[in-house]
Amino acid sequence: MKKILFFLMIFAGSLGYMSAQTGTVNGKVLDARSGDPVKGANVVIQYSQTRFVAAVSDATGFFELKNVTPGTYTIKTTAKDFIAEATKNVKVVAGQTTTIDIYIAAEVEVTVVDEVKDIEVELNVKEEMYYDKKASGKVSRCKTANGAGLYYDSPGAYAPTTIVVDDDFGWNQPQFNTESYDKINENEFLAAKENPLSTFSVDVDRASYANMRRFIQMNQLPPKDAVRIEELVNYFDYTYPQPTDEHPFSITMEAGECPWNQKHDLVMIGLKGKEIASDKLPPSNLVFLIDVSGSMSDYNKLPLLKQSFKVMVDNLRAEDRVAIVVYAGAAGQVLASTPGSNKTKIMNAIDNLSAGGSTAGGEGIELAYKLAKDNFMKDGNNRVILATDGDFNVGTSSDGELERIIEKKREDGIFLTILGFGMGNYKDSKMEKLSNAGNGNYAYIDNILEAKKTLGKEIWGTLFTIAKDVKIQIEFNPAKVKAYRLIGYENRMLKKEDFNDDKKDAGDIGAGHTVTAFYEIIPADSDEKVKNVDELEYQTAKVVDSENLMTVKLRYKAPDGDVSKLIVQKIKRRSILNSKLSENFRFAAAVAEFGILIRDSEFKANASFADALSLAKGAKGSDNDGYRAEFIRLIEIAELLQSKTTGKTNPQPIDFDE
Repeated sequence: MKKILFFLMIFAGSLGYMSAQTGTVNGKVLDARSGDPVKGANVVIQYSQTRFVAAVSDATGFFELKNVTPGTYTIKTTAKDFIAEATKNVKVVAGQTTTIDIYIAAEVEVTVVDEVKDIEVELNVKEEMYYDKKASGKVSRCKTANGAGLYYDSPGAYAPTTIVVDDDFGWNQPQFNTESYDKINENEFLAAKENPLSTFSVDVDRASYANMRRFIQMNQLPPKDAVRIEELVNYFDYTYPQPTDEHPFSITMEAGECPWNQKHDLVMIGLKGKEIASDKLPPSNLVFLIDVSGSMSDYNKLPLLKQSFKVMVDNLRAEDRVAIVVYAGAAGQVLASTPGSNKTKIMNAIDNLSAGGSTAGGEGIELAYKLAKDNFMKDGNNRVILATDGDFNVGTSSDGELERIIEKKREDGIFLTILGFGMGNYKDSKMEKLSNAGNGNYAYIDNILEAKKTLGKEIWGTLFTIAKDVKIQIEFNPAKVKAYRLIGYENRMLKKEDFNDDKKDAGDIGAGHTVTAFYEIIPADSDEKVKNVDELEYQTAKVVDSENLMTVKLRYKAPDGDVSKLIVQKIKRRSILNSKLSENFRFAAAVAEFGILIRDSEFKANASFADALSLAKGAKGSDNDGYRAEFIRLIEIAELLQSKTTGKTNPQPIDFDE
């Protein structure tokens, strides 16, 4: 089944910049076999890699594309349980509405009258079709031999007169949603007296935000375990100051009233990595490790992946080098290490990729790391960039086995970036674990604009690590703090002993990266009940009389170092408490509140979409790239999706320009 990711759709009525010098296309999406209306079909006009207009058909099959720039286009349409992408040419005239009907291929009826394995007859479309078993009655999920699909212009057109029936092809299997997410057990409030230390690894991954956005833009709330609040917060950049001392990052702290529980304080810790101009960065030795298995054939997988990597190739310098490894049933090298100045050669190798076969991810990882080691740059950035839906199913495929492979490889000084693509069989749980194991980071690419952000705007900061194994340990003063809760970072928690153990792996910070974390704090004078334990029989805890709220400790290593450096700051409440909270604090708090709501957290207290929306709007700032404006729209859509009273399920299309 082909699916198309419904890109960047929000309610159009709230935007006022639509041009009058545009045209409209409307009509119906119909089943090519029966003529019945098709609900939920994605209808797209793509202007370029970064501009498009889209709509979803309603229960009557009706769709409407508004504010289309005049010109001649090919409309592409896909729908669940339909075998092919339908295309239709249309001419758009300013100030006019063009009405067309689009017919999309549904199931094909085939009758097999004998027991022979293969039966061949001609198709009117002059192409062969494959099925995975002897057919009788209706056969679904068919596909042409060259992967192009069947194109229908009217009901009954191109009805096949013969079929090739192939026991081994595998397209007739039932399609199930097999996306996987690790269970998140939310951090609870801990009494400061019994649990004074909180220790965690920093995290600059942002995959959860883009994945969450994908769900909401498809008019559904994400699974709660797909929502990692720290990744939502860290999707955005914050204007923390540049480091001014010998350390590669600065530390900013701020506290204020907790927006969703006014009886609590909210403390923000912000780190800012040193910014380095791209022309000052050392050269990069990169290996693109690309999944070309059969599961990657969907529109939002390999086709989007290829467009995404081209964004990165455009940013390569002459001193950078790229090799490409692919894996399906087996792994192979399709491009030897090539200088970044030879962009045509690299682009051609990417263009020639096609999907098919099972998924031998372990073998691909081994080969990619071997190539990275063979071309190792002593004073450069050495990195494997793995792009996949995570659905490994051949050879070494278990999480534990793959983690052990990658943990061993990181000893060679080779870092890992994982890029996730697609939906339906997406394995978020696997990819997050692998990125954590490989001194790496993890992003999800849901559209070409996200590729531009991740592989264009932010790529050099990602490639150049300025500090590795960054850990934070907070000691709370029970005289000032009754209990505390770290918001998010559940998959990054460390034992208190891990903080001083330089063998313990932790997160990494790239050039220019920001990292933000929040603690929700119950003040010591609060009468709120918190969980505690019985008094100890053999020892007593003495609370030191101190004005300090907490002590913040950070450990990090240089990118090529083995011994950590320690930073210690003692923090008084009055020194970080602001009556006028910064824009950084307010916007990050809005994102955290939103995450708490869509996770339906047991600690949401008085959290509301209205409050998160107000906070975010008030702290939007300059927002040159529009990411914060997009987030504000996501809040509005999520509130409607959660409301049982809304009847809106078909948002109007918006034409987005970069």
